[in-house]
Amino acid sequence: MNVLPRSPGSQPLLWATSLLIGSFCLLYWRVIAHLVHDWANDGNYSHGFLIVPLSLYFVWERRERLRRVSVRPSGAGLVVVLGSLAVLLAGLMGAELFLTRISIVGVLAGGIAFLFGWQMLRVLALPVGFLLLMIPIPALIFNQIAFPLQLLASQVGETALRTLSIPVLREGNVIVLANTSLEVAEACSGIRSLISLLTLGIVYGYFVDTRLGVRIAIALSTIPIAIASNGLRVAGTGVAAHYVGPEAAEGFFHTFSGWLMFVAAFCMLFVVARLFIRFAPGPSRGVLPEPIVAVRS
Repeated sequence: MNVLPRSPGSQPLLWATSLLIGSFCLLYWRVIAHLVHDWANDGNYSHGFLIVPLSLYFVWERRERLRRVSVRPSGAGLVVVLGSLAVLLAGLMGAELFLTRISIVGVLAGGIAFLFGWQMLRVLALPVGFLLLMIPIPALIFNQIAFPLQLLASQVGETALRTLSIPVLREGNVIVLANTSLEVAEACSGIRSLISLLTLGIVYGYFVDTRLGVRIAIALSTIPIAIASNGLRVAGTGVAAHYVGPEAAEGFFHTFSGWLMFVAAFCMLFVVARLFIRFAPGPSRGVLPEPIVAVRS
């Protein structure tokens, strides 16, 4: 059996890659453990478990392009790594989870550029950038988004109930009916379905069309779709509470309506995506293997 000789420059690169991976695991194991804990315990980010496998799939899908990219390490990548480590340190000192987590993506991006070059990072831009979706939004920004969504869902629910000639009075995010009151709490603001549907829209758009404009349009369409579906859920809960009783707004029905509206939202996303694919300018085409990057020898 013949043993293929190793490239002279492969040994230092292998050592450097192993050192970077080991250092990364040593620095970030606590951060990653807390991140996984949030995925498991916060329903707003339970989709985080799917992000890493999908990102790895995007890397695997680019395997032919990666084989053809020449390895040209860049010292500027080390600057990105050091800057990201500074962000990690700032997050640890200030007990700011978001900074410690966002630095993961920076270290990965900088490490790829440092070890393999910027061309390699360009090929892996989507898999690396996709990891941002696994990071929970900072509480300050989350609250700034959630409360307006609560009010908007309340307004949509009130309008729908008035259209159905159901007596209703709205006070902020509280909908007062004849026999009960419904509070559109933070958990019912729709931000959970918005985040999950946005992730789904990005993945779905990636697989159904190769045009960047269509992919972006499909992803952005998830925002009004999520808002509309949540407003309909609030209205449906109000209708059930009016005709059946307060118990219809709690327990199984409340949980089931959430799942039902998410399925309805995905159906709306499917229809909107079909319209974008059909009427968007440029030739409509499904996902094809991306062109190979020409590399000078």
